[in-house]
Amino acid sequence: MSEAALRLEGVEKTYNKGLESEVAVLRGASLTLAPGEVVALVAPSGAGKSTLLHIAGLLDVADAGRVEIGGKDMGGQGDRARTRVRRREVGFVYQFHHLLPEFTALENVVLPQLADGIARGAAEARAHRLLDSVGVAPRADHRPAALSGGEQQRVAFCRALANAPRLLLADEPTGNLDPETSDRVFAALMDLVRETGLAALIATHNLALAARMDRQLHLDAGRIS
Repeated sequence: MSEAALRLEGVEKTYNKGLESEVAVLRGASLTLAPGEVVALVAPSGAGKSTLLHIAGLLDVADAGRVEIGGKDMGGQGDRARTRVRRREVGFVYQFHHLLPEFTALENVVLPQLADGIARGAAEARAHRLLDSVGVAPRADHRPAALSGGEQQRVAFCRALANAPRLLLADEPTGNLDPETSDRVFAALMDLVRETGLAALIATHNLALAARMDRQLHLDAGRIS
């Protein structure tokens, strides 16, 4: 049996909101994602789904609990080790695409690979393949401002998968799109995930999209059910 792509056990996170005020966002949250599994994280606004994704993706540190990526316990790892795992093992997609505006679609997908030491020729070849897989290859030489919202988000998916991570974390990835575009973009994302076999945890308010995933997890009162 293959090791879990992501495992959270008893994760807790509390934020200080003033000298005498604390907000417990996560209260022993636990989950496991298997390779190739696409899981919806459904939560009301303010429930802590972004916090959970940031902890899972090593952008934030839990107050307590265990975070494993690919079977490796990330607790106690230094900043350099966490950065290396985050760059190579985890891909992120947000509600807004966050593409670098001065670079073309192709360059936005190439840059993460160059940062990981991939030769430019190989990086460009992989970027072209990814963009072609989501139907954006004809727009590869366009900067983000010249792309539609759906095209921008599909490029963001390709950038997230540029370094062939084992885990994709997405926070409302179609939240800024109209329903028709959202459906097309989500279909492209699912195709990418299925082709690569990575695990994906996708936070969404869209119950129709959540129903199309392998299973749903619900985050409420800091716990997952």
